[in-house]
Amino acid sequence: MTQPFTIATWNINSVRLRRGLVERFLADHAPDILCLQEIKCQDDQFPAKAFARAGYEHVALHGQKAYHGVATLSKIPFSSVERRDFCGMGDARHVECTVDVNGSRIRVHNFYVPAGGDEPDPAINPKFAHKLKFLDEMRAITTETGAHDAALLVGDLNIAPLENDVWSHRQLLKVVSHTPVETETLEELRREAGWADLMRHHVPGDQKLFTWWSYRARDWAASNRGRRLDHIWGSEALRGALTSMNVLTEARGWEKPSDHVPVVARFAP
Repeated sequence: MTQPFTIATWNINSVRLRRGLVERFLADHAPDILCLQEIKCQDDQFPAKAFARAGYEHVALHGQKAYHGVATLSKIPFSSVERRDFCGMGDARHVECTVDVNGSRIRVHNFYVPAGGDEPDPAINPKFAHKLKFLDEMRAITTETGAHDAALLVGDLNIAPLENDVWSHRQLLKVVSHTPVETETLEELRREAGWADLMRHHVPGDQKLFTWWSYRARDWAASNRGRRLDHIWGSEALRGALTSMNVLTEARGWEKPSDHVPVVARFAP
């Protein structure tokens, strides 16, 4: 790369409801690519024209009525777009794009992993069983680039894998998103596939790092009971190019916010 490149990920929790927040974020931070999750609309309902006016003319969609859905907005044209149906459920949880950045071909995976329900037992909770199966199928998404030069995997993975990715490791060990079967599986598949956890490459593992705060909290900032559910992974070629990682915590305090906040990664040439 000869010019800096930025990518952001954000579970927007209804893009039509929070279109104004996305426009605000794009105006203030202007990433080259923004990956949205939980857009909660079909492709023809997505406000693509509004984002095109903001400079994001290229949109890769995998939408679904009322649920799930992912969208990748880009200033850079896509040379290819693919979508995968994980677990054969028909859920819109993945879109893959290829962009050419300063002569380098980068594959970008945008994921929304199932939340998994409330009970961390696949025998009695089909939603948790679905989540574990989804993670197993994610093992096929590796950093092997083929004709590409680098790869990124970003999105709401709905798992906080490390002890300092949650406000209390001890109290959340039996809570879905931080149970050992989830955290160990996610870390295992990440390592096996060759992905670098770029957020933790930038922020040491002994520091707290959150991207999500529950709507149930009376004062989310005061209690600060967060979790790192949103992730940016990269292939080895991008680890050394990472120059900054910004978690936009203040977005959780915007009017009618998502319970997730944007994460922005910047890469040097």
